[in-house]
Amino acid sequence: MLADELRAELDEAGAIVLGPAGTLESALTMIKAAPRIDVAVIDVNLGAVPAYPAVDLLIERGVPFLFATGYDEAAIPDRFASVVRYEKPINFTNVARAVRQIIDT
Repeated sequence: MLADELRAELDEAGAIVLGPAGTLESALTMIKAAPRIDVAVIDVNLGAVPAYPAVDLLIERGVPFLFATGYDEAAIPDRFASVVRYEKPINFTNVARAVRQIIDT
């Protein structure tokens, strides 16, 4: 439900949204299939599985990303400490604004 709300906010801001992906497998498939991704918003947990393989693939492809998650920074590996993180309850307008800033840089 939250992913659908975020999708609507991003659509309204003019983004072309590929997801949401509810599982790690669908996220990996989506990332691999997309010829270009400007920015990704990803939860730390996809379908009760850590999303880090999808994050690693985004990094490999040079895609900037941010986390939108219910996990606090203690639950996120140190290698992702510098990644922008929005914790639940998520302000979708702020996430959309952050996405726009990433795209514009």
